[in-house]
Amino acid sequence: MKKLITALFTPFAFGTAILLAAAIAVAEPKISTLRGSANLDAEEQAPRMGKIENHDQKRQRAYPQQPPTIPHDITGYQVDKNFNKCLDCHARTKADESQAPMVSITHFMNSEGQFLADVTPARYFCNQCHVPQMDVKPMVENQFVDMDNLINTDK
Repeated sequence: MKKLITALFTPFAFGTAILLAAAIAVAEPKISTLRGSANLDAEEQAPRMGKIENHDQKRQRAYPQQPPTIPHDITGYQVDKNFNKCLDCHARTKADESQAPMVSITHFMNSEGQFLADVTPARYFCNQCHVPQMDVKPMVENQFVDMDNLINTDK
């Protein structure tokens, strides 16, 4: 009896699934993606790299604890276990001379909460958190609302 029910039901279920998939494909609006209208199996031409902002103006942070963005070009900067070019200007001992902001005091604290005389190895690779910004048109619309604006809309 189970074999008979399966034999009768399987073609019906398969046909229904095909019709349902076709109906969804027709009814579903085209989804906007970063790939544009390119098919998944097609490789499109990549957009040209944008120009890095290079105006040394400090940006306001969007939320507490946000790492500051880098307001200048860092192309060619060596940041590896042997040398950190960022510290040529942002080190505690160089900040006065360079007029660059000093590395945050939090970067001197190790994982046990002890303050060190120099930047802790865990915070040594700056561009893990800090990134330069590109002067480009956003690929998708940003609907982010700053915390201060969010708080003020409730009043």
